[in-house]
Amino acid sequence: MSQSDNVLDRVLVLELVRVTEAAAVAASKLIGRGDEKAADAAAVEAMRKAFDTLYMDGTVVIGEGERDEAPMLYIGEKVGGAPGKGPKIDIALDPLEGTTITAKAGPNALAVLAAAKEGDLLNAPDTYMDKIAVGPGYPAGVISLEKSPSDNVRAVAEAKGVKPSDIIVCVLDRPRHAELIAELRGLGCGVVLIGDGDVAGVIATTDEDTTIDMYMGQGGAPEGVLAAAALRCVGGQFSGRLVFRNDDERARAAKWGIEDLDRIYALEDLAKGDCIFAATGVTDGSLLDGVKYRRGGVMTTESVVMRASSGTVRWVKGEHRGPKG
Repeated sequence: MSQSDNVLDRVLVLELVRVTEAAAVAASKLIGRGDEKAADAAAVEAMRKAFDTLYMDGTVVIGEGERDEAPMLYIGEKVGGAPGKGPKIDIALDPLEGTTITAKAGPNALAVLAAAKEGDLLNAPDTYMDKIAVGPGYPAGVISLEKSPSDNVRAVAEAKGVKPSDIIVCVLDRPRHAELIAELRGLGCGVVLIGDGDVAGVIATTDEDTTIDMYMGQGGAPEGVLAAAALRCVGGQFSGRLVFRNDDERARAAKWGIEDLDRIYALEDLAKGDCIFAATGVTDGSLLDGVKYRRGGVMTTESVVMRASSGTVRWVKGEHRGPKG
């Protein structure tokens, strides 16, 4: 522990990168092999083992599912090497964001996690979520799910000092988004369609090099919490609303204490206080390079780690050598 009251001390910030690196390296061995479940299982096992080396008393609040659905890294599972002793930390994770991407050797697969002190991450049920996001530098409240997609684009364009047709929006390529895509293109917007990996899609709004201004559409609620944690660290904006398709999903929400099913969640409703976001590339993408295998048994990784309290963003390049002998 550091001398400060903050349980997320600086040592832990960098140690968490080792966790996403371990998951990414394990998953990378199955890139292009066509087996989504095997790739995900490899990432999960490696991430769990890496957590056990850290001095913390962690609890998974966003995981691979509930206990009866996932053998490890399920919601409620304890992680870390100091149960009952180390700092109490809530963990949101996706050991392999983009299982299909990895199986098909597509872009933007990541190993991702967020960490915050106990109670600072929303226990989001495994449902869908309507999402809209922009990166830093805009006036507060520039986006809202209470407004239409067109009105949101116009607001961002005005704040940026450009025409609506100059705005580029990232959207998951799904049949459910046909009307949204048509509306955006009707404004003249550029629409970047991604096949999977909406955490990477949201984070792309924070990097001017991607040219993506906004993220819109419906994706996983757990991924929404992870993306919100990243935006908390760099000052972006996010708005989300849970989507329930049946009574089973409504019951899951009730189990995690969610009573207002129509609530619109702002960024700090999903991830508040100090938080850490870490991601390592599995395959090459707009944010990070994927794992590379070099001569002599050397693997290289590229990661990013962000912290809300300091606004720090660190890019970490790693070289990994297998044990000798």
